[in-house]
Parts: sequence; structure tokens; C-alpha cells
Amino acid sequence: MTAPAHPPLDHRLRRMVGRDPGESHRAATPLELLYDLTIVVAFSQAGSQAAHLLDLGHFGPAAIAFAIAVFAICWAWINYSWLASAFDNDDVFVRVATMVQMVGVLVMALGLPPFFHSVDEGAHVDNGLMIAGYVVMRVSTIAMWLRVAKHDPRYRRTALRYAWMLGVVQLLWIVQIVVYPPFGIAIWLMVLLGVVEMAVPPLAERGGGATPWHPHHIAERYSLLVIITLGEVVLGTILAISAVVEEQDWSLEAGAVAFGGVLLAFGLWWSYFTMPSGKLLAAFRRRSYVWGYGHMIVFGALAATGAGLHVAASTIQGDAHIGAVAALATVVVPVAVYLTMLFALYSYLMGRFDPFHIGLAVGSLAVLAVAVVAVALGASLPAGIVITALAPLVVVVGYETVGHRHQRDALEELLG
Repeated sequence: MTAPAHPPLDHRLRRMVGRDPGESHRAATPLELLYDLTIVVAFSQAGSQAAHLLDLGHFGPAAIAFAIAVFAICWAWINYSWLASAFDNDDVFVRVATMVQMVGVLVMALGLPPFFHSVDEGAHVDNGLMIAGYVVMRVSTIAMWLRVAKHDPRYRRTALRYAWMLGVVQLLWIVQIVVYPPFGIAIWLMVLLGVVEMAVPPLAERGGGATPWHPHHIAERYSLLVIITLGEVVLGTILAISAVVEEQDWSLEAGAVAFGGVLLAFGLWWSYFTMPSGKLLAAFRRRSYVWGYGHMIVFGALAATGAGLHVAASTIQGDAHIGAVAALATVVVPVAVYLTMLFALYSYLMGRFDPFHIGLAVGSLAVLAVAVVAVALGASLPAGIVITALAPLVVVVGYETVGHRHQRDALEELLG
């Protein structure tokens, strides 16, 4: 039994069965977009906390806390999105379960400030509220998997494996905060449990059978979260512009920051959508794990870029404890990570390396290096932001002039 392509307009209880992975015109639902808003709030919270530590020059604690926070946020979204892609029937149960998930994400977001502060202090890890948010989300997720097991015999074994594995991992998280280990051990335990979390989907589906997720729907869901997360870059741009205007009133530098920030956001967006993810996921479903997990770095890099622009704004205002070069590095490094990860994911999905694309990657990284050198030699921080914005432009121009033909030929060879 397969869920209908167009669910009824009412939202009474219905059987939660697998959807057709080849369904035409499958698109993200308003409910999924509403859920995404809570994820963006969590990204914003993580970014602002990281920016505060970076302002102080506490780069190590900022990087550790931000990486763990981004994993927690992304993993919540990934669990929900792939389950919904395969089994969402938009009935009242799924809607209420989604609301519970949203509550869990917001509780987790509320736990980020004490978590970042505790990592900065280095005495203990205050992650109790974050894990409480996960408990709320896991209750909802496990309930949906048990419902799938009840309603769809084809995926019962897989659903039950998901349910008990998620339950066991969640108990381990709870034990971790009850035992209250020393700081260093606590950090490594969080990393270890994160690895265990990521092992659940492949283990559950290898032992019980693959779930019927929709490749084009999943590609759209990821692309939409990229767009929403880019809002952090736009917000960071507004803060940087405001900082320049407050210091100098409207000036050429204020205009440069405005232009550079918008160009950066637009270039990051354009470069992402050069990747034909939906077509390739449909052809190579086994590549979905690396592609899906790798996006955690993509999302984190975008959120970190927004945080870096926050730091740039503080530096322009004179409130930060770091210099202009270090402030620009908080923008340049995540942009470099973002572009590098895009090329890596593209090459992995295509199953090949294109020397031309490697040249584009090197060219974009070279532009970022020029931005840092320019500021180190005396250029203003706003000028460094403008040069940084040219890095994704290298990718865009290269793709639109030559790269699209390389991609077309490769897709014809791969997909016939």
C-alpha cells in the first residue's frame, strides 16, 4: 500500500504508509517550511553565541561549541526531513508530532547559551537543556516510527529498528548528563555519541530495508534550508552596515559593505544551485548518506559566515577584542569551507573529478587569500568583505561560461 500522491484536504487520522519515491511534482509542504523556521532560530542562536566568543578572541571554545551545536541542530532537521519524505501523510498525528518536534528544537536552542558559556569556562559541559530538547524530539520521532511499523508491513522491520536504536541512543545521552563527567571526557563523549547517532540510519535500513524517500523532494528540502540559512548572512550584512553608518554616517564604506554582503549572499546561493542534486540522487540513491551528512558542514559554514559578519560589525564599532585581520578571517574561513564542501559533494555525486572544477575551487580560495592579505597590508575591513564576496563569483562565472557544458556532458554520460 502506498500513500496517495495528493492527500485529502482534511487532516483526520490516516494510515502512515510509505509514499511513492517516484511521485511526480513532489514538493515541500507548508508544515515542513514551518518546522524549518525553528531550525533557523537555532542557527541564529548558535551564530550569535559563537560571535560573542569570537569577539573576545576565544577561537578554540567558539569552534568547539559551534561545531557541536550545528551538529545537534542539523541532526534534528535531518531525522525529521528524511522520515517525512518517506512517510508524511499530513494527517493530524503528523502535524501534532511536528509541533512537538518544534518545541524540542526551541528548547534545544534555549540551551545553547549556557552550553557555549560552559565550554568557554572549561570547567564542565552544561548541556542538560540541549539534551532535554532532544528528549522531546525523540519522543515524537519514535512515536512516528512506531506508527509506521503498525501501519505498513513492508517497512515494519526498518521502522522498529529505527525506534529502538533511537531510544537506546537517547538513553545514552541522558546517562551522559547524569554521570556528569569531567570537561574533556564530556566533549569526547558528545563526539562519540554523535557518531553513534549518524550510524543509526544506515544500520536500521541495512537490516530492515531502505525507506522510500523521494530524491527530488529531499534535494528541494536541503536547498530550501540553504536559502533560509543564508538569511544569517543577510542579517550579518545589515549589522555590518549599521556599524559603519554608526561610526561614519553614510559613506562609501557603508555602501561597500552593503554591496559586498549582498553579493556574498547571492554568490553563495548561486554557487549552491549549480549542483543537480535531485537528478543524481534519483540515479545513485546509495550516495545519499555522504551527500546528506556532508550538508551539515554546508549549513554550518553558512551560519558561521553570518556569525563572522556579526564579528566584523563589532570590530568596525570598536567593541571587539580582535583586530581587522582576525575579524575578516571569521568570514573568510567559513566561506572557504562552504565552497570546498560544495565541490567535494558535487564530485562525489557525479562520481568523478573535473579538472576545470578543481581550477574554480583553487581560484575562489585564492580570492579569499587576497582578501586577508589586503586587510593585513592596510585595506579597510569593509574592503576585505567586498573582496571576499568575489570568491563565489569565480564559481558562478566559471559555471555560466564553461562549467555548465562540462556538467551537461557528464550528466548525459551518467544518466543517458
